[in-house]
Amino acid sequence: MSPRIIRAADCPPQPWKNGMGRTREIAAFPPGADMASFLWRISVAEVDSAAPFSVFPGVDRHIALLDGAGFSMTLNGAHKHQLDRPYVPFAFPGEASVTVSLIDGATRDFNLMLRRGQAVGRIDTWLAPAHEMPGDDVVLIYCARGEAETTHGVLQAGDALLSPRPGTKLELRDGTVVLAVSVELRSGS
Repeated sequence: MSPRIIRAADCPPQPWKNGMGRTREIAAFPPGADMASFLWRISVAEVDSAAPFSVFPGVDRHIALLDGAGFSMTLNGAHKHQLDRPYVPFAFPGEASVTVSLIDGATRDFNLMLRRGQAVGRIDTWLAPAHEMPGDDVVLIYCARGEAETTHGVLQAGDALLSPRPGTKLELRDGTVVLAVSVELRSGS
C-alpha cells in the first residue's frame, strides 16, 4: 500500500457491531475487509452511555482513551479496569463480556483489533518534538492531539497516515500526541 493521509472528516460514524454505540473506522486490512474478514482494524469509538462492548471472538483488542474522563470496564463480570489515563493502551480479549460505567460523561477511544493467530500488534504513544518511523511494522500513525507534519502532509487532530514508509519524517508541534500502530502479520496470513 502506498502512504496516504486519512482525514477525520472522511470517516463517517457507523453503528457498533452490537448496535449500541458508534465508531469511525480509520483503516482495516486487507482493504475492504468486513467484520468477519479483517486481519487488523483501527477505529475511534464514541462512548456516551453505559452500553456493553461488542463481542469479537478470536480477536485481541487494544484500547486507549482519547477524550473525556474515561470509564470503568468490567470484563466477564469480575475483572475491573479503569480506562482513565489518556493515550495509555489496555489490551483485552475480544470474546470477553465487557460492560462500562462512565466516570463523567461521554468519551472517545482509539481501538486496535487483531485477528488472533494471524496478526500481533501494539499501540505506542509518541510526544513532541520529533520522530522518525522506526521500521516496517508501523502501519498507521494517528494524530490524537495537536498537529503533526509528515513527509506526506500535515495531520490535524483526528487525521491518520496509513502505510508510512521507514524513514518517513514526522515533526510534532508542541503539545502534540501521536499514536503509532505497529502490526506484524503471521505466516500464512
